[in-house]
Amino acid sequence: MSETPHAKLGFREIAAALRSEIVTGKYPTASVLPPEPELAERYGASRSLVNRAMSILAAEGLVRPRQGRGTMVTWLPPMIHSSARYSRATRERGGAKGAFDAEVLALGLQPEHEITVERAEPPAEIADALGVERGKVNCLVRRRRLLASGIPVRLNASWFPLSIAEQTVLEEPAPVIKGGVKSALAELGYQQVHAQERIIPSRLPSDAEARALEISPERTITDIVHTGQTADGRVVEVTTTLAPAHYLVIVHDFPLT
Repeated sequence: MSETPHAKLGFREIAAALRSEIVTGKYPTASVLPPEPELAERYGASRSLVNRAMSILAAEGLVRPRQGRGTMVTWLPPMIHSSARYSRATRERGGAKGAFDAEVLALGLQPEHEITVERAEPPAEIADALGVERGKVNCLVRRRRLLASGIPVRLNASWFPLSIAEQTVLEEPAPVIKGGVKSALAELGYQQVHAQERIIPSRLPSDAEARALEISPERTITDIVHTGQTADGRVVEVTTTLAPAHYLVIVHDFPLT
């Protein structure tokens, strides 16, 4: 049974109607919207008006055209980025392979990992943070494109001194590490007790970053550099994270004295 057509709407009203249906779950994350001719008939509008409405939703990060698949819903409730996500209980909840897995599973979506691992020369600032010599292949880097039900939401690169990471589970390319890299380091005797994050809340992506995250170059991204230390003050991990800014809410808890 077809839906009753709406009264004739403008493109902003069409965008508002679809936005509401996306956010309330009529069109769930990773589902495909009806084709534009069907939407044009439903809203009593021309295809050009529907197309303009789709452009608004795409600019907001709610939908994304996929070649050969139609227009996919890419809306996600913003994920809370706070210190609580790094607790071991959170990272390993439900057998999750790290904080990202736990967050995505909690949304009812499927976490996916595309991982490459290599021994590499770190950028100068990462070499300095890890206390290794510049200009040398003396680090292991795990690069990850992280997806939620097929939607790219993170680009991560975790750097470790090769002296502690070589020939360990950290060199395995498959996402088999329960609790993620922090749990792996703890099992190797390098439990982290302190972390610092430098956050650039909004910047434009490079062309390569936009392609990897499948966003338009005009969408801003959040850039996070996370540094983890052991009890003796040694930095054993530097992880960089890039995410579309509309997918993150940054929350910090701190004491007031």
